[in-house]
Amino acid sequence: MIKLKDLIVVDTKIDIDEYIKVRDTIKSRMSNPEWLGDFTKEDIIKLLNNGSKIWMFYDNKEFVCSMMFIPSDKESIIKMNIDNINYKEVADYGPMFVNDKYRGNGLQYEMLKYLDNYSINNDFKYAVVTVHPDNKYSINNLIKDKFIKHDELMFKRGIRIIYKKGLKDGE
Repeated sequence: MIKLKDLIVVDTKIDIDEYIKVRDTIKSRMSNPEWLGDFTKEDIIKLLNNGSKIWMFYDNKEFVCSMMFIPSDKESIIKMNIDNINYKEVADYGPMFVNDKYRGNGLQYEMLKYLDNYSINNDFKYAVVTVHPDNKYSINNLIKDKFIKHDELMFKRGIRIIYKKGLKDGE
């Protein structure tokens, strides 16, 4: 069983073209490709220039999985119907995907824990995630990581459940 700690991580100077190529390859192999977001290259550059972060994990030179951290902004908080808290305290866990060769190793849950630690270490108090209602595997991982269903809303790419959790004890 492979674990994140066993992998090579690239988290600076991300090759955006490589990221998009890997994402699109994985998306093309999914039974439900609409579950995975598809930021444009311009969107990704803008996000990375505004505090977002991408991690790409490799087993030697083979891509294994990736995750994205997005600091919330006023607009996203309003869209997710959680505008009752300070947007500067909210970490948005963006797209996560795993090479189908490595599925079944618990990597998505490990990535959630990794993002939790990163967010806490960067003084975020809450985390939010959007997920398609039929994506039971991701939903089970979110619930295991103590996320709670907040709302169900329609976005450009379809219906999504908003999951939210406090990152500090007692929140």
